[in-house]
Amino acid sequence: MALVTLSGYPCSGKTKRAHQLQAHLEKRLQDSSYAGPKLKVVVLSDDLLNLDRSAYDDSRSEKPARGALFTAMQRQMGADTILIVDAMNYIKGFRYQMYCAAREFKLRVCTVYVVATQELCKQWNAEREDGRSYAPETLDNLLVRYEEPSSMVRWDSPLITVLWTEEDVPIDDIWKAVTEGNVKPPNAGTQAVPKAPTDALHTLEHTSTALVSAIMAEQAASGGVGGKVTLSVSDTVKPQITLPYRNVTLSEMQRMKRQFVTVHKKAITLGTVEKGAVDWSEASVAEKFVAYLEENLKP
Repeated sequence: MALVTLSGYPCSGKTKRAHQLQAHLEKRLQDSSYAGPKLKVVVLSDDLLNLDRSAYDDSRSEKPARGALFTAMQRQMGADTILIVDAMNYIKGFRYQMYCAAREFKLRVCTVYVVATQELCKQWNAEREDGRSYAPETLDNLLVRYEEPSSMVRWDSPLITVLWTEEDVPIDDIWKAVTEGNVKPPNAGTQAVPKAPTDALHTLEHTSTALVSAIMAEQAASGGVGGKVTLSVSDTVKPQITLPYRNVTLSEMQRMKRQFVTVHKKAITLGTVEKGAVDWSEASVAEKFVAYLEENLKP
């Protein structure tokens, strides 16, 4: 249904905002005036995954921690879920990766930027008594490296900002984003390429050869009159073709066949970019070859 990405400095109050948001969303979903699909609200965080704050001490330990968060996020995504990711999400490349994953699942997206001053974050980190504080040098490093979200880029939009002075999250704006926002289609580059069946090459070669033979036989029988004729490729495949009003030579037909086969071999071996299922049956190949010949045979 939707992915809500929380982003902000470490110890800026993101978990508080996540809990506020979860409570508001669940209340609205249970309200009698709500007439939409049945949804659940899930919060995912480093704490719930038991990722220690020391994972951010260096890049070697941070990378698998971020990978664990991303994997868990993908498992929780679904058409019946509003997923709130309560983590720093401070690297714009990681936020883009999350955005692409949401598009794969056809989810709406929203970024909530939790803002607090660096001095406040350091103060709140020092005051923590739950054993989940950052080492001072780690906190300083993360504050310097933080990449602020921007409403100008698609993976951070729509961007909703919550200041540390605000008592609550702007639930109306977030509700609108997760229930009415646009659902972006998946990136074309990430889509699985439809593959041709294993006998497609054989069908391509066999059918085009049979069509060439049928055309040459028709010309021999009619004396090269041309016009619209019906060819017999097999018992079930009998395509119609409009031949030019001249005698088409065998060498010309063989050249056309080689060009046609070469072009379509690439689609078979490398995959095709055509939308939907691609038909490589004998009838479909015959139809394609007839269209190719009619377009390329000179009058």
